[in-house]
Amino acid sequence: VRNDDMYIHIESKDGVSVYTSSLGGEYEELIDTVRGDLHASGDNSVSGLIPSDEGSRNVLAYARFLGTAQDEILYVFSPLYPVQSTVNILKSQLIYITIIAFVLAFVLAYFLSVRITDPLLSIIKSARKLSEGQYGISFRAERPYAEIEDLAETLNKTSLELERSINMQKDLIANMSHDLRTPLTIVKSYAEMVRDLSGDDPRKRTEHLNVIIDEADRLNQLVGDILTMSAVQSGELPLEETIFDMKETVDNVLAPYRILEENEGYKFEVHCRDNIFVRGDQAKISQVMANLVTNAIKYSGTDKRIIITVRKINKIMRCEVSDNGAGIKPEELPYIWKRYYKSSSNHARSAAGTGLGLSIVHEILSLHNTRFGVKSSLGKGTTFWFELDAARKR
Repeated sequence: VRNDDMYIHIESKDGVSVYTSSLGGEYEELIDTVRGDLHASGDNSVSGLIPSDEGSRNVLAYARFLGTAQDEILYVFSPLYPVQSTVNILKSQLIYITIIAFVLAFVLAYFLSVRITDPLLSIIKSARKLSEGQYGISFRAERPYAEIEDLAETLNKTSLELERSINMQKDLIANMSHDLRTPLTIVKSYAEMVRDLSGDDPRKRTEHLNVIIDEADRLNQLVGDILTMSAVQSGELPLEETIFDMKETVDNVLAPYRILEENEGYKFEVHCRDNIFVRGDQAKISQVMANLVTNAIKYSGTDKRIIITVRKINKIMRCEVSDNGAGIKPEELPYIWKRYYKSSSNHARSAAGTGLGLSIVHEILSLHNTRFGVKSSLGKGTTFWFELDAARKR
């Protein structure tokens, strides 16, 4: 079968051809040679390598007697091609393939590195500006890689939060400086008056010293509110939830304000039945109530009527603190929870504030994860409200 590079020839003992597989004339001389070797060997078969006359390839030859009578002879020839030339070709091809693969890998690596490192370098450049205090920097991912986009988005949020935090710190420092400067100036001025003018006049001395004491109390309240705000926002003031009676809590909160009914004509109306129990941090809810009452006093106007309503609606307790003052403009309502924000409406000075009261209310109620809000109508007054989960008696 020539496709297998194998040539087969069978002949009888006297040299008559019995079978041949397309045997070319080039092997007729080889048959004579192998036949002579077979008869000369005295063996049943012989094999060997016959060099080619042209030197291009050798031939592997095999001969064997067939049958017990040895009246037929089988010849098999297979050309052997030189292996070294094939090895050399494969070696050169392997070298070329290796060089091409290396070049392609280098180009691909460079392309990928540029596409990945360029947006990272841009982000690093922006981050360096952020570290130098340029807040509000925008981080952009110029390539559509999900991880880089996530990194840029995270840094954008960080930048905005830092800018917001810095602005809040600046506002806090500015407002605190203003709030601290005023009472400190008053304290100093009245202390000098006591020293230079009213030291020998008991009435004036007492009057001036009372002003100093009031301003010192206001400073103490301001510092206390700042510490409370900081502790709540930083999570250092965790909730201590208990079950407590709202009627009892409201009465305790209003006790210090009752003197205003006698001295300044304020009226406190409480609509709250007994045994309305709620779940929450009683101390912090008391502070919420006190801040809302103080705010209502400041903005109650000439009416001086403060209404506190507590009622149970299904499984929810709703508390409202209302006044009949000038009210708040609709466009100002979203900002009343901000620190140091003050409504443009006129308010009384019976109870000095720090500008942090409603911010503390916002933080404490947010910590309780409950609903709260404000309703106001110009000329009719304002109602602050919040809700807590009702509970059974302890």
